Formats: sequence, structure tokens, C-alpha cells
Amino acid sequence: MDVAAKGLTRNRGGARPWSAPAEALLLTSDGVRIHAEHRPADRSGSTVAVVVAHGFTGAVERPAVRRAARVLTAGDGRPGVVTFSFRGHGRSEGRSTVGDREVHDLEAAVGWARSLGYRRIVTLGFSMGGAVAVRHAALYGGVDAVAAVSAPARWYYRGTVPMRRLHWVVMRPLGRVVGRLGLRTRIDPQEWVDVPVSPVEAAALLGVVPLLVVHGDSDPYFPLDHPRSLYRAAAPNGAAELWIEEGFGHAENAADDGLIERVGEWLTRAR
Repeated sequence: MDVAAKGLTRNRGGARPWSAPAEALLLTSDGVRIHAEHRPADRSGSTVAVVVAHGFTGAVERPAVRRAARVLTAGDGRPGVVTFSFRGHGRSEGRSTVGDREVHDLEAAVGWARSLGYRRIVTLGFSMGGAVAVRHAALYGGVDAVAAVSAPARWYYRGTVPMRRLHWVVMRPLGRVVGRLGLRTRIDPQEWVDVPVSPVEAAALLGVVPLLVVHGDSDPYFPLDHPRSLYRAAAPNGAAELWIEEGFGHAENAADDGLIERVGEWLTRAR
């Protein structure tokens, strides 16, 4: 992993993570530069890092992502946080493949967190980022726990109006123009040649990696069969937990501080 970072003091002994905020451009294994930021815990010395994977059209700079990082790091015993923008989002290069090659982006962010000196790396993904987090843990490994919030279980779901609109944005030329100009998201016009391993297939491959599946009963994008499918796929391994949250909508924009705090606490203690 190639890293060009600003505002860092080198961690020579490897005993503690860097305690200063940092910004970096990370080079993925397939050659895309990804914008990332590090936010240390308010009380430095934590050996746990949460790598946050945002939803489709999110980015490091989006208020909901910054709020999640702030909530996760506030208080005693809290982890440090690495946030990053998926390819095609924010200041990252490339084009979004809507959950396929994004696993390389997450791996680059996980590698950077490890290089900062954190001993335990856990991932927290929202919506598309949740699907990527589950797939990353199954395909790459190397993380200690995963939380998937508002994540889809399978590809090509069109059963709700918001998802039919999203497919129009992704699949149609005019939709991709709307995505670029209106949603600030650059989408790859090439369709998948080989359908990637789905999130539910990946959940079954996690083994003993703890998985927390969080979903709202008011989610307008994905109904409750999605989180239940993810949970059932991982449950035989004995390391899965399912939270159905009353009144919760979708992803980082709808998650309140209390829910983010609880997810962060689960990730910090998960073994």
C-alpha cells in the first residue's frame, strides 16, 4: 500500500497509534487513489481503530460521516477512527462500481489504520458500505469484527421505489449524469462482467469473525428480509448478532448518536 499523508508524526516504536489527526491519499491494489482521514480518540492511547465505510453518494466530507467519526471517538475507552471516500466519491479518484471493487478501497483504509499502530481493526459500513464491509471481511480477512448498518443482502434488488430510482441513476446514461452533477458521485458506465460475491454469500464465509447486523424497521430502501438473511447466513458460525431498530430509517444520515455509540461499543468489545 502506497500512502501519501499530511500532518503525521512517525510512530517509531509501534506501541501507540499516532495521536494527531491526519489526512492521506491511499493507493489501492488496483491502482486507484483514495482520500482518507484519521481521527484519534479524544483520550489518546486506544489500540482499536474503527474504519468507517460510507453509503453510496457519501464521502469523508459529508456531515453524517464526520458526525459518526466524532461520536465514535468521544469519551473514555473509545477507538480511533479512519474514514475514507470510496472510489468515485468525494476527493477519491476513479468511478464507483457500487459495491464490487470497493473492497480494495476498504482494504487500503484498513492497511493504513494498521500502519498507524492500531492493534485491533474493526469495520463499520453503512448501506453500500455495509455490503462492502461484509464482502471485504470474507474476501480479504484481517479485521477483528464487522458491523453492517442498513446493508443489502443481495444484488439487483428493485423492490422499493428508492431502489428503483437508484438503479436508474446507476444503469442509465442520464442517470449517471444526475449522479455526477447532482449527487457528486462518478459511476462506472461498465456493467459487471462477473457478478461479485453477494453480501449474503460473503456473510456465510466469515467464520468466527463477529458480525453485527443493524437495520431499521422504517428503512425505505431494504425491507427486513435483507438483515435477517445476512444474520442467518452468518449465525451458524456462532458470531453474529442482529439488531432491528424501531423507527430507524436508512444508513448514516438517519442513525442518531445513540445508535452510533452502541455500535461503536459493540465493535470495541467484540471478540
